[in-house]
Amino acid sequence: MESPATETNHAQTDEARENRRSGRSSQRPGYGQLLRTEGAWSFLLPGFLARQPYAMLTISIVLLVQHTTGSFGLAGAVSATAGISMALIAPQSGRLADRFGQGAVLVPQVFLHVLTVAALIAAALLGAPLWVLFVAAVPAGATAPQISPMVRARWAARLQGSPLMNTAAAFESVTDEFTFVVGPVLATALCTGVHPAAGLAAEAGVSLVGGLVFAAQRRTQPAPARARAGAGERTGTDVPQAAGRSTSALAVPGARVLVAALLGIGMVFGGMQVSLTAFTESIGQPGINGVMYGVFAAGNMLAAVVVGAIRWKRGPQTRLLTAYPALVAAAALVALTAQLGPWAVLLGALGALTGLCVAPCMITCFTLIETLVPAGARTEALTWLTGAVALGQATGSTVAGQLADHSGAGSGFLTPLAGTGLALLVLLSFKKALHPAHNGLVAARGLGHRTSVPVD
Repeated sequence: MESPATETNHAQTDEARENRRSGRSSQRPGYGQLLRTEGAWSFLLPGFLARQPYAMLTISIVLLVQHTTGSFGLAGAVSATAGISMALIAPQSGRLADRFGQGAVLVPQVFLHVLTVAALIAAALLGAPLWVLFVAAVPAGATAPQISPMVRARWAARLQGSPLMNTAAAFESVTDEFTFVVGPVLATALCTGVHPAAGLAAEAGVSLVGGLVFAAQRRTQPAPARARAGAGERTGTDVPQAAGRSTSALAVPGARVLVAALLGIGMVFGGMQVSLTAFTESIGQPGINGVMYGVFAAGNMLAAVVVGAIRWKRGPQTRLLTAYPALVAAAALVALTAQLGPWAVLLGALGALTGLCVAPCMITCFTLIETLVPAGARTEALTWLTGAVALGQATGSTVAGQLADHSGAGSGFLTPLAGTGLALLVLLSFKKALHPAHNGLVAARGLGHRTSVPVD
């Protein structure tokens, strides 16, 4: 008969073995540990390729339509139509992916996207009426593959409540931000150096190849809700309601609050991009536009790296309610400085500060959503969040452009302030919705284990 000490040693050995198998350890969470998660690289590399078109689509539409119509205003409107369509329709593909599996949805989606983008290119180059361009932009945006939410859903399925979830959210934020630095530069180079339609053509080609390769990685995709429900019926185990029925992620109040928060962040992206362009042109230095936006993006990436490397003692609810007011304050400083004078260096520094404040808010939103929605609605929920960013970006760029045209170049910077200010009011008014229905006392840890998580 074994002694209690021997039994304890065996239990510790079994726990260590299970931790290694699931990609977890008792060590401090970090990027090295995250990237050693079993199966991670099989979806990270194709996912990185497949998500590039997401940042290429709208800028490629702008450059093509501006070339064929001669109007930046019309080009921006057509591009915004695609962006809004993407934001509103894409979550439904996320919901289908939750129900039927990512591969089952992604494969037909990428083929449809190639066809609709080809139709938009043809309409623009053949000089079709303006209404045709708007009509063609709707399916082009609606069918854009939502790779980033699918990658995040795979992380959530692999980690299942591990402390590494915050690190994974930070890693994905850095990857997304890098995508939004590389994608527009690549699209612009192709449109200006090869052919006005080359950016959209490349976007469609990369969507097809990257999407099919990513969809082929079926071993790491989350189990579809139908499969989970069927397994529950065969084994006689209880299955969460969301796993067996088609329940929308937006039925969760906290998810709606996070959508509002990321809508405000999207308005920061769109408002900063257009406002910096107008500002640099107004001071006669359009060439520094890329540098100034690059500084803003670099601040975002740097903060994301740091946030992911920290093991936080406070819960995500407290972190979000602390970080978001800081973002509003940074946006207010940018808007005030832009009204006072053409101080490019100071404005660039404050832009970097704004970027530093964006990342903690985004990362915490994506960390929180994993605790708020059931597994059967996770991909849809993540798609709503990324769609909110896209919708906010389209709205922010449109509003900032109108303000810059009618009230001066510096007025566009009021857009990020307005967007984040309204979002902060929503966060403060409905902060109780950010707590899970089970009161945040226990979170699934995988392999039958559970662990306490911070409660605010």
